[in-house]
Amino acid sequence: MSGAFTVNDFIRKWRAADLKERSGAQEHFLDLCRLLGEPSPADADPAGDFYCFERGATKASDGEGWADVWKREHFGWEYKGKGKNLETAFGQLQQYALALENPPLLVVCDLDRFVIRTNWTNTVSEKYDFTLEDLREPRTLRLLKWVMSDPEKLRPGKTRQELTEQAAAEFAMLAQNLRNRGHDAGKVAHSSTGWFPACSPRMSICCRPKCSCACCRPPNGHRLNRKYSPRPCSPPCGPAA
Repeated sequence: MSGAFTVNDFIRKWRAADLKERSGAQEHFLDLCRLLGEPSPADADPAGDFYCFERGATKASDGEGWADVWKREHFGWEYKGKGKNLETAFGQLQQYALALENPPLLVVCDLDRFVIRTNWTNTVSEKYDFTLEDLREPRTLRLLKWVMSDPEKLRPGKTRQELTEQAAAEFAMLAQNLRNRGHDAGKVAHSSTGWFPACSPRMSICCRPKCSCACCRPPNGHRLNRKYSPRPCSPPCGPAA
C-alpha cells in the first residue's frame, strides 16, 4: 500500500480480514505501528532483546509458551482470532506476566477488539475496551500511542491502600450520619465488626443482617459484614425476614 496509511485504511483492511490468529497477528501489529508512526519491533530492536514478537515465557503454572508481542517496561500483547474469548487470552497473558518482567500493561486483541488492562504493582487495575471503529476517535489513537511509547500516561491514580482508606472514610461518615439521626451509639460502634443497625425506611438504606429485600441479602443467606456495604434500596426495605 503506497502513501500514508490512514485510520480508514486500517479499519477497512482488518474489518474485511478473516485470517487465523497466527497468520494475522504480526501483520496486524505492524500495521498498527505504521498507523501510529511507531517503529516496528525489528526496527527498534534488531536483536530482540527488549522488543520482539513471540517472546518466550514460562507460565506461572509451569509449562512453556510465548507472548505474541512484548516490549520491556511497556506491555505484553496477546492475539486471538476474531470473535475468540479475550478473557481467556488475558488469563493466558497473566500466566506469562512474571516471565515477561511484569509489564505495566497487558493487552489482548482479536484483530477487531482491543482490551488494555493496567498492571502496576499495588495499584487498582483499570481497563480500556474498544473496537476498530473506535479508532476514528483521536483519544483512542492517543491511548494506543501511549501503550506503545509512554505507558506512564496510563498509570492509575489510586493505589489499593488509597482505595481502602477511601472506603474506611466513607464507612466512618455513614456511621456518623446514623448517630446524628438518633441511632444508638453503641449499636453503631458495634457495626464496625460487621453488624449494622436495623433498616431505616426513612433513609432508604438497608443495614440489617437479615432483610427481606433481595438486593441487600448477601450470598447464601450469610449475615452482612464488612464485605457487603450498606446500599440504598428502592423502594425501601420491608421488615426483617
